[in-house]
Amino acid sequence: MSNLAIKAGRKLFERNLEQYQPADPMYETYVDKKGRERRRRREVPPGLSKRDAKILKSVQKRAHYLDKGFSLCGLRFGWTFVIGIIPGAGDVADATLNYLLVVRKAKQAEIPDWLLRRMLLNNAVSAAVGFIPFVGDVVLAMYKANSRNAALLEEFLRIRGEEFLKAEQARVQDPQTVKPGAGREPEEHVPGKQERSGTGFSGGWFRRGSKGSKKAKGKAPAADPPNVPPPDRGRFVEDVPSVTDSGRQE
Repeated sequence: MSNLAIKAGRKLFERNLEQYQPADPMYETYVDKKGRERRRRREVPPGLSKRDAKILKSVQKRAHYLDKGFSLCGLRFGWTFVIGIIPGAGDVADATLNYLLVVRKAKQAEIPDWLLRRMLLNNAVSAAVGFIPFVGDVVLAMYKANSRNAALLEEFLRIRGEEFLKAEQARVQDPQTVKPGAGREPEEHVPGKQERSGTGFSGGWFRRGSKGSKKAKGKAPAADPPNVPPPDRGRFVEDVPSVTDSGRQE
C-alpha cells in the first residue's frame, strides 16, 4: 500500500474520531492565509476577573495534558489513558486526578451546584467505563471527561463575562447564579467595562469639559471694586463732619 493511501486512510479515521470526542480544551485550530491548518491557544472570554481567567487557563491546561497530551494514529490521548492501563489501581487514580486537578480547581470560580453535579457526572461515567478491561480504556480516551468539564467551565464563565459587561438593567441571567464580576478585586479594572465613579462615568466624554468651560477656566473671575469712601466722608459708618481747607471743622 502506498504512503498516499495510508495518509488518506489516517485522515479519514481522524475525521471520524472527531465526531465522538470533545474539542481540545487548550488549543483551537484555524486556517492561515496559505490555507494551512494551524492551532493556537484559546483566548479567555472577555469580562472576566483576573482570578476567573487564571482558573480557566489552569483548568484548560490540566485537562489538555490529562486527555490530549499525546497522539497516536489519529487518536489523541493523555495521562488518564496511560494510567488507566494499570488494572484497578489505574482507574482509581484516574478518577482521583480528574477531581483533584480539574473539578476542585473549577470550584474556586464559584460555580453553581448544578454545574458541579454535571462535572461530577462526567467523572462518574469516566470512572465506570474505565473498569471495563481494555475496551473501557479506549472509550475513556475518546470520552475525555476532563475536556468536557473544561468546556462546561469555559461556557459558564463566558456567560458570566457577558453579563458583567452589560448594564445592570440589560442583564437577563440570574445574578445569584451567574455572579457577574465574581473574584474581582476592589481596584481591578476589567477591559471592556465602563466604570462609574461618584460623580458619573470615569471615562469618555463625561470627563471632558466643553470649550466654554475651558475658556472659563482660563479667565479669572473679576474682583469686586473696593468700597472706597467718598472724599468728603470718613472710613467709618458714622457721619463725621469733613475738614475744610483751613483745617477748621464746619
